[in-house]
Amino acid sequence: MSHDAETPHLDFAGTTPYEDYVQADVLTHLQHPLSDDPGEMVFLVTTQVMELWFTVIVHEWETAARALASDDIPTAVAALKRSVRELEALNASWKPLGQLTPAQFNSYRSALGEGSGFQSAMYRRMEFLLAEKSASMLVPHRGAPRVHAELEKALHEPSLYDETLRLLARRGHAVPESVTERDVSQRYEPSPEVEAVWAEIYSGDESDELARLGEALTDVGELVWRWRNDHLVATRRAMGSKAGTGGSAGVAWLEKRAVKNVFPELWTARSHV
Repeated sequence: MSHDAETPHLDFAGTTPYEDYVQADVLTHLQHPLSDDPGEMVFLVTTQVMELWFTVIVHEWETAARALASDDIPTAVAALKRSVRELEALNASWKPLGQLTPAQFNSYRSALGEGSGFQSAMYRRMEFLLAEKSASMLVPHRGAPRVHAELEKALHEPSLYDETLRLLARRGHAVPESVTERDVSQRYEPSPEVEAVWAEIYSGDESDELARLGEALTDVGELVWRWRNDHLVATRRAMGSKAGTGGSAGVAWLEKRAVKNVFPELWTARSHV
């Protein structure tokens, strides 16, 4: 059969090459609402989209961490900059949920049962890469061996910030051994010496690659902070101060998280420049 040069090829022996690559049929049949409320589909798809963004952001941050361990700052900064665009898209995912009234959310909330975003393994990997480590966060995943193993591996690997600070030390900056040799399975605690290092970097040449690395990390940190605050606002609007799904403290827990900055010394050092 002859084809017009401007007519796309339509006849395939099996599934289309697009389907083979994107797996769209799989993705668009993963939604199984448990209520009759039409809003549940919005909630379900939006949450699944968030999980996909978590996945690609974890990929970018792991790429950046590996590059920093190899002293390859340009590759790390490129991955961080891509993740900024991805974080912006992730944060925009709150838009479909941000206008939920309590009555709208209650119409399908019971379908969630004990389910909660707090239980997201991929989001937990994001937090671990930000040095927000906690061994107790592995407990909900004991029943899923592959997921549990991936999280346990991530728990014991240096975070994105650990790799950053180790690189600063290799470049001759006074990052103490108590930081570079710390137990990376524990949550990172701010260090006055690290704060002084960032203040020194920011007091120098703004075009220096370490200063550009610091700004890329700050962009990431700002959008993580915005993600947490958007989550808080959406939850307040949908359910007020009621207890969250999955037994969490709901708004009270989110408020506690929202005031925290990741990469803390990158923020506090600015007071000393």
